[in-house]
Amino acid sequence: MSRAMFDLLVQGLWETLVMTGVSGALSFVIGLPLALILVTTDRDGIFQNLALNRALGLVVNALRSVPFIILLVAVIPLTRLITGSAIGIAAAIVPLTIAAAPYYARVAEVSLREVDRALIDAARAMGATRWTILREVLIPEALPGIISGFTVTLVTLIGASAMAGAVGAGGLGDIAIRYGYQRFETAVMLAVVAILIVMVAGLQWAGDSLARRIDKR
Repeated sequence: MSRAMFDLLVQGLWETLVMTGVSGALSFVIGLPLALILVTTDRDGIFQNLALNRALGLVVNALRSVPFIILLVAVIPLTRLITGSAIGIAAAIVPLTIAAAPYYARVAEVSLREVDRALIDAARAMGATRWTILREVLIPEALPGIISGFTVTLVTLIGASAMAGAVGAGGLGDIAIRYGYQRFETAVMLAVVAILIVMVAGLQWAGDSLARRIDKR
């Protein structure tokens, strides 16, 4: 492999890390509050509000049901409005975040619902406020699952960012399409696949290790 191609792969790796990192952080910031609202506003939740719960659930489900490649094209006007362009790393972050935030919300919701109801009832019996229950019981007890779910979301984002490369987003996906597929450079395609495998394996290991360290059960 030539020096130029090596430099291109390094650049593609950096672009993929930026897209995944920024959209992942935004997905966490948006998705976790969505999950908390979905859990706490449901029937018998500490902030029960069934109308809000159903409406938010419909929006989350609607966004999750759209295939990423379609969403990528559908939000181009919004992407242009926010970033001023429909191509490039910044432009890819918009649809990646829109796709990942509701996905992570549902994943985190599962972990939050698994918190033992008896712990919440005990906190209520001791006079804890609803915000105290949220901060001191619900989130800490669900934290290992929240971290594991975020790891899965980041892995999904790596795959989605590679898909975004097919429409000019840059990153490893763009290199795989332009050089590995269109120019029939098998070595480049194999290199991209190898890098993605290492990224996913390393990320999964780090996330699982952190979740196990935090889990005190």
